[in-house]
Amino acid sequence: MPVTQYCNQLFQNQRDLYQFLLQCQEYSHQKGKPQLVSISFIIPAIDPLAIFDQFAQLNQLNFYFEKQDLVKYPVTQPQGIAIAALNSVLQFQTQDTQRFAQVKHFIQATLADVIMAGALTEKNSGPTFFCSFSFQNKPSNLRPPDFSGATVFLPEWQVSNQNRAGLATHNLIIDRQTSLEKTAEKIWQMLHQIQTIQPSFTPASAQYSEQWQHQEVATTETFKRSVRSALQSIQAQQFNKIVLAHAVDVVSANPFHPVACLNNLRQLYPNCYLFAVHNGMGQAFLGASPERLVWVQNRQLITDALAGSAPRGQTLREDALLATALLNSEKDNYEHQVVVDFITQKLTALGLTPQLSPLKLLQLSNIQHLHTPIQATLPASVHLLDVLAELHPTPAVAGLPRDVACAEIDRQEPFERSLYAAPIGWVNHRGEGEFAVGIRSALIDGCRARLFAGAGIVAGSDPERELAEVQLKLQALLAALR
Repeated sequence: MPVTQYCNQLFQNQRDLYQFLLQCQEYSHQKGKPQLVSISFIIPAIDPLAIFDQFAQLNQLNFYFEKQDLVKYPVTQPQGIAIAALNSVLQFQTQDTQRFAQVKHFIQATLADVIMAGALTEKNSGPTFFCSFSFQNKPSNLRPPDFSGATVFLPEWQVSNQNRAGLATHNLIIDRQTSLEKTAEKIWQMLHQIQTIQPSFTPASAQYSEQWQHQEVATTETFKRSVRSALQSIQAQQFNKIVLAHAVDVVSANPFHPVACLNNLRQLYPNCYLFAVHNGMGQAFLGASPERLVWVQNRQLITDALAGSAPRGQTLREDALLATALLNSEKDNYEHQVVVDFITQKLTALGLTPQLSPLKLLQLSNIQHLHTPIQATLPASVHLLDVLAELHPTPAVAGLPRDVACAEIDRQEPFERSLYAAPIGWVNHRGEGEFAVGIRSALIDGCRARLFAGAGIVAGSDPERELAEVQLKLQALLAALR
């Protein structure tokens, strides 16, 4: 891979940038084909959500990803990251059964011939690929597909903030016809625009309707009936666990504002992943997920077993009692252990040696979960996407045995999950990256929003309690939409 490294100081003006682009064009001419170039610039610290608000268009592929590290882990990792990815330079979509392998091949093939320049020693520098995968990779007759089975794209602009350090990366393709003067001027102007935006996000006043119309995708009685059916199947030993989702449609007189929703979720759930994916067709999938599927940096991997839930208390005493009851719940501990065992087995099958941290509680503002972080060293022969292919979907969002549970989900749920409960994240040119599980999420389409939440069903589950759990999870999204 040809990699040309330039320190950031070489691009002190537009002329420096032009001279560099000229070298890239000459190299493209020598090869006889277009050349992918990635240039990273150090910028003042800025809130990428402000960039996303200013430049993201619903008719383009765009991506927002944020995680504030308020939960400490035994290994060193970033204290928080926020990334806005705008418009695509290169993209790939597939419905193939080998979608994870195909996305990995697309990334590796793209990186086989790229020129990188600028602040390459900074975190988040160089080309980064943004990915989303649907829950199940097969066509559905329930509604037209909102998102492909797998989508990966390299953005035109990526703006990140990590540990109060700002970075902007511009990706472009140069060929013989590229007007270098216009290109250099356009890049320099965009950099200036980025740096003149307010460093923190201030939501614009939006018109929200006080009157919403709720439309049942499936009635609560349908959900409880599915839970009772699942309990009968568990008793008949057809499967050990299944996660059933519930969906609600909300219709407003005014269009929903995805960035305003993200900002609300940021305030309500600061220790969750924030994500938003624009599919380029006017729709946005967004949410605030407490669940990490996989994180890789410096060959160190962390994944989470997150299953078993209880509400938070209204008083300190009630909260402590609910936490103790959750930690001692036989039903919730069994549900949690199913996920721990599954992840451990899958990582071991990849040749990894998983290490489990002690069981703890992950406490959010309105709900708490049993949580076991799992760590491993990732060998060079195993790619992050290889891990995704093995882990998704975990029993925390599907069930066990996985194939049987997924087939039952198809039978029981009268709606398409789309990106709900599926991997959403990014991979950089070093093979590092992070993926969240797309739970506590909503699909926004103009004035309509479809909200998703799910509950794990095991022996001992109660239909009324499981319905109360999904309704509690849906409250997070309803509050954000308002």
